[in-house]
Amino acid sequence: MKNYDELNGLELDALREVGSIGTGNAATALSSVLGCPVRITMPEVRIMGYNEAIDWIGGPEAISAGVLVHLAGEINGIMLSVQQLEYVNLVLSRTVGRQVSDYEQLNELDSSALVEVGNILISTFINALSGLAGITVTPSVPAFAVDMQGALLTVPMAIYGGQSDYIMTIGADFLCEEKAVPCRLLLSPDIRSLNFLLKKLGVLDE
Repeated sequence: MKNYDELNGLELDALREVGSIGTGNAATALSSVLGCPVRITMPEVRIMGYNEAIDWIGGPEAISAGVLVHLAGEINGIMLSVQQLEYVNLVLSRTVGRQVSDYEQLNELDSSALVEVGNILISTFINALSGLAGITVTPSVPAFAVDMQGALLTVPMAIYGGQSDYIMTIGADFLCEEKAVPCRLLLSPDIRSLNFLLKKLGVLDE
């Protein structure tokens, strides 16, 4: 059984390819939802420790919205979409026709739109992963929260921190209406699922 910190170059490259294809498909889905062309910069896919991941998304005390989905089936784990304010306002301006200056101004309709778009992004990413690896993955009903980013990351830490201190991070910018909007996704399969995924991708060095 391989842990995240034991992955070799070939295995990391396979995960990066998954991240690249998944985010590309997510950008296509976002374009359809927002009704405007959406391109994506080259995704950066890294394996990070939890504390490093928190710093990477802006620090533990920065406030963000998060859409969290549990994964079941042949892959068990969680996926988290971290929605920073630029992303939030892109979604809100295109779906409900307004923007907010901070998260406290989000109303029920705003939150519903953010959950729906976050769920579409995650589901599209997971569908791409499933197609690439030839596996079945079933996402749960999404959960939504607005909190400090350190608190948002306590969920994967609490669930899988006993197995690994690492998490897979996927970062890129969505380009819409000549504006770059950061996209931050965090994927944490459990260790059994990580090894199963690498085997299905044909790169596990056993």
